[in-house]
Amino acid sequence: MEIEKTILDKVNVWLSPVFDAETQTAIKDMIASSPKELEDSFYKNLEFGTGGMRGIMGPGTNRINKYTLGKATQGLSDYLKEQFPGEEIKIAIAYDCRNNSDTLAKVVADVFSANGIKAYVFSELRPTPELSFAVKYLKCQAGIVLTASHNPPEYNGYKVYWQDGGQLVPPHDKAVIKVIEALEYDHVKFEANDSLIEYIGAEIDAEFIKSSLINASFNTPSEAKEKLKVVYTPLHGTSVKLIPDLLEDAGYSNVNIVAEQAVPNGNFPTVKSPNPEEPEALTMAIALADQTDADIVIGTDPDADRLGVAVRNGNGIMTLLNGNQTMVLMTEFLLNEWKKQGKIDGKQFIGSTIVSTPMMQELATAYGIECKVGLTGFKWIAKMIVDFPEQEFIGGGEESFGYMVGSAVRDKDAVTSALLLCEIAAQAKANASSLYQELLKLYVKYGFYKEHLISLTKKGKDGAAEIKQMMIDLRENPLKEINGQRVVMVEDYQSSVATNLLTEEKEEIDMPKSDVLIYYLEDGSKICARPSGTEPKIKFYFSVNEPLDDVANFKTVEAALDQKIKNIIAEMALN
Repeated sequence: MEIEKTILDKVNVWLSPVFDAETQTAIKDMIASSPKELEDSFYKNLEFGTGGMRGIMGPGTNRINKYTLGKATQGLSDYLKEQFPGEEIKIAIAYDCRNNSDTLAKVVADVFSANGIKAYVFSELRPTPELSFAVKYLKCQAGIVLTASHNPPEYNGYKVYWQDGGQLVPPHDKAVIKVIEALEYDHVKFEANDSLIEYIGAEIDAEFIKSSLINASFNTPSEAKEKLKVVYTPLHGTSVKLIPDLLEDAGYSNVNIVAEQAVPNGNFPTVKSPNPEEPEALTMAIALADQTDADIVIGTDPDADRLGVAVRNGNGIMTLLNGNQTMVLMTEFLLNEWKKQGKIDGKQFIGSTIVSTPMMQELATAYGIECKVGLTGFKWIAKMIVDFPEQEFIGGGEESFGYMVGSAVRDKDAVTSALLLCEIAAQAKANASSLYQELLKLYVKYGFYKEHLISLTKKGKDGAAEIKQMMIDLRENPLKEINGQRVVMVEDYQSSVATNLLTEEKEEIDMPKSDVLIYYLEDGSKICARPSGTEPKIKFYFSVNEPLDDVANFKTVEAALDQKIKNIIAEMALN
């Protein structure tokens, strides 16, 4: 195939002496034998999004490597010096189990130190939420974690945190991107100043566990804790560094760990994908749960920000919960505990996102507090805590299996959430109930909301163009009716306009612009389309609901909601 001149120009830059011999040899091999791979590696610069970068590892401008990360780190160093003149600048650095994460973390620390910035580096792999905690605990101005979350083994990434412990948000995100994009590779300082690099670990672990115990323990009797049978898997990831110790310190002694998945391994040999959103990822854990008659299965993704949960249904069969279900269970429990303690006076709030279940709004209304809703991504929930200091944050989550308990950590926190779910499950069991039964009670109390997600993978340059065209088509040919229901409202977060299709009235959406479309139907159904910001996917989210007058009618109403979702998907030709 013929390579475009603009791509070849980039390739030639990477064949200059600025780049090491190993990188140049790999590029020459691609030129000779893999022109398609060469194109994908150089057709664009790996985007430093509003939180960081994520991509396939390898040489090239569209890949994760020492040079793309070095450039990002140099730009962030320059920006930090602008923002904190005259201060001692400190940064915390963590990394997960992925291949090359440790060496890339060292590259990042070297660049920071070469720029006169103090780098606190975890001596071994650690969960992402611990990095967020460490930024605040060590009073750093920023933090970095090397992770690609639940992406396949060939991926890695670079997430940036600000001094509040949350990921970059406006105005810092775009300002940092501008500085990075203006840099040339030969301006990156790679020569380390070892006197500015300090390795950390045990002290932060102890403080993090102490914080989790404070935020997620709720007077569960010791006997109830001992009777709860837990199966836990880190899916070869980082949570094994904290969750076993945390649960033991909390009094949960009946915990079985999936041994085959307990050793960190960036190749994730026992799963197709280390993503607890995927049912296959918890197959081994559920098998162990059946062997041990466990009450609950807990699984975390490689960097321990996402949490997958399975519980026994009414027939005693292990059933996977989705992120919306675990979110409402944890939120209701927290709200009820705060109410019992007399801590709710209307000045509190919970957080959610535009693609998550509307049921969160129902919970907030019932307890007389506010549910703040932001764009997809926990950085927006973390920003709420900064923007509204006069209000107390209780908890919040999003549909993608992430939850945050209180404000000690400012990102998805599967570690603290794991303890909270054990508390809920133990108390339910002690009261002759279960997590599953508690969920059904919520559906009776607030209405049965059921959600479903479809992700369409479109890889490479052609895939990116296809995803872009799908969103263009949805905007240029807007849906007017779906499954026999009129579309009553369309929210376009790219144009920041919400249009009432019945009255033609338009309102401005007071959120940062984002490539998201949401349709609301007259029966209360909600459909959202958005390209993923971290994977080569376009995602479609569906939410439907019906009243549930009695737990006994659950299966009947669920079947009707399932059919409604299937009809919508078929009509939109997404199956």
